[in-house]
Amino acid sequence: MSHRFVIDDVRIKSISVGYLHGACDSPIFLSLYHSDTYAVRSGQMQLQPTADTTTLSYWLNWRFLLCAIWVLTPTVAAVIILWKYERSVNVNPESDEREDCQKRSWLLYFDKAWRPCVKRINPICLATFRVFALGLLTLVIVSDFVVHGSDMLYYYTQWTFALTTIYFLFGSVLSIYGCYWYNIANSGVSKMQMDMEQGLRESLISTDYMNGVKIVNNVDHKGILLVPEIAGRCGYLFQILFQMAAGAVMLTDSVYWFVIYPFLTLKNYEFNIFTVVTHSLNAVLLLGDASLNSLRFPWFRMCYFVIWTGVYVIFQWIVHACVSFWWPYPFLDLSLKYSPVWYLLVALLHIPCYSIFALVVRLKHYVLRRWFPQS
Repeated sequence: MSHRFVIDDVRIKSISVGYLHGACDSPIFLSLYHSDTYAVRSGQMQLQPTADTTTLSYWLNWRFLLCAIWVLTPTVAAVIILWKYERSVNVNPESDEREDCQKRSWLLYFDKAWRPCVKRINPICLATFRVFALGLLTLVIVSDFVVHGSDMLYYYTQWTFALTTIYFLFGSVLSIYGCYWYNIANSGVSKMQMDMEQGLRESLISTDYMNGVKIVNNVDHKGILLVPEIAGRCGYLFQILFQMAAGAVMLTDSVYWFVIYPFLTLKNYEFNIFTVVTHSLNAVLLLGDASLNSLRFPWFRMCYFVIWTGVYVIFQWIVHACVSFWWPYPFLDLSLKYSPVWYLLVALLHIPCYSIFALVVRLKHYVLRRWFPQS
């Protein structure tokens, strides 16, 4: 099966589209790539529009109706679920309901954002890892932008990569902040000296909540922090970023390495270092952070991951409704006969992608209970 390419608007007849394990016999896969024009620029395959996406006929048809149902239904359902569960998380630490809320798996304490899952590991180790990851991701995303320009902003891969970078930015700030208070709590300074330095002697004696912990009367001279405070909005935002990035990273890398890469082999398609890094580095760093951090992984926050993907698809629809140009991914093209099938398949992929990461976190907690029961 042959196709034509466009390189700097010059058509070249050279092509080969290879399929793995007889996929070329699939009518779905054949229809997916029925367009005869591709653009290859700076190592990125860009599918040229097969129809004018700014016309009403492109959108007012049964294909778009089904695709809209597959996208909007989970998105709306996700918003409703979040409205129900997130409201129950906002609990006053001093209220009578606090004891019951502590039993909920999604309750987050502030120190969980910066403390490693093993007590023997110093929080500085986690902070160092997050700062290193932030620097590495920032270097990659800036280099990618310099090489590919603003076109990279149309790809879900780069959206996810940027999301992971933001997560490590939050994590670095929270870890540095947590290490600061951890060192104060474990320094050799007496409680009296800490009171004088902070000017908070009265507030500490009266057991007020301070900086993510509750300091109780009659603590030892080091002022060990005994009762952790429930995390505020910043802490919950950090956990949301973690779970949203986890699902998006698994979806991005899985679709590329198990769907796009094996089934689509294009001559003159530059498989460069950016392709490998942007589809693997964020997953490696996020799994590394997941193995060290103390964050929980409640199932209902998968809804943020669903909303993230829904926002991306809707963004693509709005852009293409205004301007007719290439689709970043072939299966997003609504002119394809089997486009509703591909939209549905990608929507269903969210479940195993999120489940894989949730399983990794669950396995980590199992190992910790067996090998480090005190953690």
